[in-house]
Amino acid sequence: MAATMGRLTSVLRQQANSTVCRPLFTSTAVHDEKAEGGKSWFTKLFPEKIQAPTDAHSRLLTAKDLVYEMQIHDVKPEYFEQYKEMTEEYYPRIHQSSEFPGEVKGSWYTAFGYQDQAVHLWIYRDGYDGVTRSEEALLGDKEMRQFIEKRQNMLRARSNQLLLEFSFWGEPQPREGFNVYEMRSYQLKPGTMIEWGNNWARGIQHRQENSEAVGGFFSQIGPLYCVHHLWAYKDLQARKATRESAWRKPGWDQCVSYTVPLIRKMESRVMHPAPFSPLQ
Repeated sequence: MAATMGRLTSVLRQQANSTVCRPLFTSTAVHDEKAEGGKSWFTKLFPEKIQAPTDAHSRLLTAKDLVYEMQIHDVKPEYFEQYKEMTEEYYPRIHQSSEFPGEVKGSWYTAFGYQDQAVHLWIYRDGYDGVTRSEEALLGDKEMRQFIEKRQNMLRARSNQLLLEFSFWGEPQPREGFNVYEMRSYQLKPGTMIEWGNNWARGIQHRQENSEAVGGFFSQIGPLYCVHHLWAYKDLQARKATRESAWRKPGWDQCVSYTVPLIRKMESRVMHPAPFSPLQ
C-alpha cells in the first residue's frame, strides 16, 4: 500500500511540472495581448466595472423642476363612449381651473397596441408641490368627486406614474391639425438610465426631420427605470416612411445598437388625440 501511494505521488508531481497543468493565463501571454490591443481578451470578455454615477440621474438628465403625471385608464368596452363623454366634459374644466395647479398636456385614446384605453399626460409646473396641491384640490371639489365615483364603474384598471422630462427633448409643445401619436415605452435594466440618456441625446438629432419628436420622459414614481418616447405622424404611412428614413442617416444605427441591450421590455401604443387635447 505504501509503495502504491509513493508511485501515485510521483506521477502527480510529474504532471504538475508538465505543460498540461501550466496556468491558463501566463504573464507572457497577457503581456503580448496587452501590447497588441491594450487589453487582454480576458478583460474584454469580462469588462471593467462601470463607474458609479456621481449624482442622481433625475438631476443629471433633466434641466427643469417640471413634474409630469401619466394616467392610463383601461375602460370596459361597453362604457368606452360614456367614459369619453365624461372625460371630455370634466378634464377641460380642471385644466382651466385656477384652483388646480396641473395642466392637461395631452390626452389620447388608443387605436392599436391596446384597445379601450385612455392615456392622459398632466404637467405640474410647481414640481412635487404642485402634485400635492392638485391632489388636495381634487379631493375638495364636489363635482370632481362625483366624476370619480361615476368613472369607477367604467374602468377595469387604472395606473399612474410621475415622470421627469429628458432635457434634450424639452417640453411638448401644442400641435395643430390631426396627428397619429405613438408612445413607445421601455422598461430598462436598473442602473442604465444615464447610458440611455447619453445615447439618445445624440440619437434624437436623427429623428427631427419631420418634427416627429414630441417628448421623452423617465419615471420617478411607479414602475422604475421606465422610459416613454412620444412621437407624432400625419398617418401610419408617414410613420413608416419617417422611421425608414432614419436608418439612412449615419449614427442612427449606433444609437439603436447601443441602447437595445439596455432594454428588458418594450411596447408601442398608437393613439388618437381627444378633442380637448392641446396635442392634436
